[in-house]
Amino acid sequence: MTNHADTGGTTYPDGPRGPGRLRRRTGVTVAAAVALTAALALLPGTRENRAEDAPRGLSAGAVPAVEAAPDCAAPERSLRPSTADGPSIAAIRKRGSLVVGVDQNSFRWGYRDPATGTLEGFDIDLARAIAADILGSPNDIIFRAIPTNQRVGALENGTVDLVVRTMTINCARIEQVAFSTAYFEAGQQVLAPRNSGITGFDASLSGKRVCTAEGSTAYEALAENSYGAIFKDEADGTDADEDRLTVPNQLDCLVRLQLGEVDAVVTDNALAAGQAAQDPAVELVGKPFTQEYYGVAAKLGNNDLVRRVNQVLVEYRAGGAGSPWMRSYEKWLKAGLPDITAPPAATYRD
Repeated sequence: MTNHADTGGTTYPDGPRGPGRLRRRTGVTVAAAVALTAALALLPGTRENRAEDAPRGLSAGAVPAVEAAPDCAAPERSLRPSTADGPSIAAIRKRGSLVVGVDQNSFRWGYRDPATGTLEGFDIDLARAIAADILGSPNDIIFRAIPTNQRVGALENGTVDLVVRTMTINCARIEQVAFSTAYFEAGQQVLAPRNSGITGFDASLSGKRVCTAEGSTAYEALAENSYGAIFKDEADGTDADEDRLTVPNQLDCLVRLQLGEVDAVVTDNALAAGQAAQDPAVELVGKPFTQEYYGVAAKLGNNDLVRRVNQVLVEYRAGGAGSPWMRSYEKWLKAGLPDITAPPAATYRD
């Protein structure tokens, strides 16, 4: 039985708090605990990234040809579900474990419990359900923590079989990876300190320093219309290698907000709700200004694996209020996102 979690955390800023910086109100926040845990050495029961752990056979010549990408008018359409085995499934079974890229810093989605050192959250539950279907046990899984900007690369180079990490399905990404059907609906929203004067994704951001994760849909939204916000550091010859506004991991933005280094964060409201729960000094402002869907990502060409994940999602959604999806939602997400009554419906393109 395999039940491993590779560490791969992020280094967080640890500087003095000057005047005007956001101050902690009650003790150590969960955000700080998660950040500190992410920086710890390999925990007991985990395994380092060894060559024998890497997915094998997924890039071999036997992999089926890449099927036509979905119409960009509806990028969330995916391949029809199937339980049929193929080369990707065979490689996973031969190895005896499913290797999944996840987050370990997103509270309620994929985070390491500071008390136990185990990975937990909505995405972790889904990843275990996929492992149970393919291999017979939810513990036959290796978790690899990957930053936002390395999700596509981890699939392309075979570091992971799947990415289950709040990854939005969009037109650009369907050219890079193969997505399952949507398993969650989210939208971009602004996170800001309470009483900041920022009212949402609008002109109130003018002149404000706004943090996003590199490679995120939030960054793309600001690049299209920034409302005068400053969302990327320009090279000034003094510290050109460090962009304090565009970060590898989305949680880094919350830390920068807490330290007063940025004025606001733009991110998925699903992630921001967890961050607001971690820190009562910040809040979601305005309305979500996009409609986005999260999907499980696989390498282009691994069609049998995508179809199998879609079959898992059919069963994961089934059962109404008692479905595995709803049970996981109620456990992890309902407190911050209380108005969801059902998962998004699956749509297919063939």
